[in-house]
Amino acid sequence: MRILVVGAGATGGLFGGRLAAAGRDVTFLVRPGRADVLRRDGLVIRAPDGVLSLTPALVMAGEIRHPYDVILVTVKAFSLVAAMADMAPAVGPGTVILPVLNGMAHMEALAARFGGRAVAGAVCKVAAALDDHGRILQMTSLQDLAYGERNGQVSERMTRLDAILRGAGFEARLSEDIDREMWEKWIFLASLGAVTCLMRGTIGEVMAAPGGEAFIHALFDEAVAIVRAVGREPSAPFLDRTRAQLTTPGSSLTSSMYRDLSQGLPVEAGQILGDLLGRGTAAGIGAPLLSLAYAHLAVYQGRPEPSL
Repeated sequence: MRILVVGAGATGGLFGGRLAAAGRDVTFLVRPGRADVLRRDGLVIRAPDGVLSLTPALVMAGEIRHPYDVILVTVKAFSLVAAMADMAPAVGPGTVILPVLNGMAHMEALAARFGGRAVAGAVCKVAAALDDHGRILQMTSLQDLAYGERNGQVSERMTRLDAILRGAGFEARLSEDIDREMWEKWIFLASLGAVTCLMRGTIGEVMAAPGGEAFIHALFDEAVAIVRAVGREPSAPFLDRTRAQLTTPGSSLTSSMYRDLSQGLPVEAGQILGDLLGRGTAAGIGAPLLSLAYAHLAVYQGRPEPSL
């Protein structure tokens, strides 16, 4: 199967790099600046268990000459519109689009552009970032990718995809309820992102503050209430596990949104918080703490970049 990875940042570079290193047919769709770095230095993944370096196959917008079997979309939400235009020539009648963006709005956008059947569900779990040299820093051993049809069926194309993704150096899993897993991840991302960005600290630091634990519980409950009303019922194990993860004393856990915020980078406030709040409002669900966190990030997003 021919695999096109849209984006070679921390997420796309890690999963695509692992697949390429395992002998899969992988090409990265990248911007000119990223292409220059990868051609000069290669794709480098610095992980807890060692360093992986390879020379990736690259293509840029306007250079795609044939459809791909699988398109793994790994860009940030604010880059999705441009990415869809760039990858359009790679989408054929049998192409499976596997997006690992946050939230749910991207699923609707991709389905509107390429048709609902082309778009499968996916959830990735990884803690990684690019360093100043464009290398991928994998912060923990966590590197999981779940995927499946949104209707829960184990289709022939998902079975074929599963065979390709397994055994490539990360945890790959065919899910029979990927839709629920996507909604659950949204709860986790919204809760963790809101807590760490609003409080400007780790979970452990928030837990150590007066009222910190109660604040986390209340914010988590807001996110759960919205998803219950507009999405899927989260599983009891997920709720128990996530609540415990978000209230672990001394935890160094932060969110990718907080890491981007700390570096002065754009954050996915609209995709992770704004869209969730909008759906909640339409369903009559109030979420004052999530709204406060979103307002906080909206102020940050509206500030001009500092002059050099």
